[in-house]
Amino acid sequence: MRAIRPNQPGGPEGLLLEDFPTPVPGPHQLLVRSQAIGVNFIDVYHRTGAYKTVPPIPLGLEGAGVVEAVGAGVSDVREGDRVAWASGPGSYATHVVLDAARAVPIPPGIESELAAAILLQGMTAHYLTHSTFPLAPGHVALVHAAAGGVGLLLVQLAKARGARVLATVSTPEKAELARGAGADEVIIYSERDFLEETRRYTEGEGVHVVYDSVGKTTFDKSLEALAPRGCLVLYGQASGPVEPIDPQRLSQRGSLFLTRPTLVHYTRTRAELLERAQALFSQVRAGKLHVRVDRTFPLSDAALAHRALEARETRGKLLLLP
Repeated sequence: MRAIRPNQPGGPEGLLLEDFPTPVPGPHQLLVRSQAIGVNFIDVYHRTGAYKTVPPIPLGLEGAGVVEAVGAGVSDVREGDRVAWASGPGSYATHVVLDAARAVPIPPGIESELAAAILLQGMTAHYLTHSTFPLAPGHVALVHAAAGGVGLLLVQLAKARGARVLATVSTPEKAELARGAGADEVIIYSERDFLEETRRYTEGEGVHVVYDSVGKTTFDKSLEALAPRGCLVLYGQASGPVEPIDPQRLSQRGSLFLTRPTLVHYTRTRAELLERAQALFSQVRAGKLHVRVDRTFPLSDAALAHRALEARETRGKLLLLP
């Protein structure tokens, strides 16, 4: 097989496609031939060493493909089945070994590229809006990076839950995408202060929840944008890690809540994994949820995908094609 597995943390120039022995699935595992691979910001964290991983770094977590072999003890998946996954370390590869329990069957009518584009970011948007802070009519949510892969899905799911959505983006072009996803108000943060605009839109009250994947550069103002007893959901750190916080600040700002969730804890059981994935696939098939694939790259050009992601040039999902 061919795969990208850097020997040490570093820049995108270290993302080289090399030959490796094709793995053999062990008990309760699958060997899948990849058809499409999702690119996510967590891949950048692994590449740079922000999230520690033992080298060679098994980059990539998400993809979709066709099962080529099954290990002992696997009874509900067969060779030739199409599956997708969101927790398969080493997914920047032509072949991936997965725990069978983490493989999601791809339903008829869903192409493999679409499955790879929606699973990780879609389930993230799903747990954020349905579980971490369950949105309901009357809630006002502030969504940062609303034109990114998660952001566009998050806006759509928040609107489907009945919330009013304020969205932040960096350019007028991205503002149009956020509006197209259903955002009620869009703030171009390079032109206007998002805290001032949020206060204006809410008549000084603040929002019930902030979904923040940016981190360091937005954290303080995100806290200030909350209404009393509001919740800051920090689910990423694209601009860098947040400095330690004195919990007293949460009290002083109005008995606020702060959480740092991650997808693995919201798909702990196979039942929960399948429930979230099937909910997404159902909404896509019904035309109620739209996935925007911004660009595709050959697997050998993973460095270009990482550069685009880090430069915040993306307007939706990036995929690698083996």
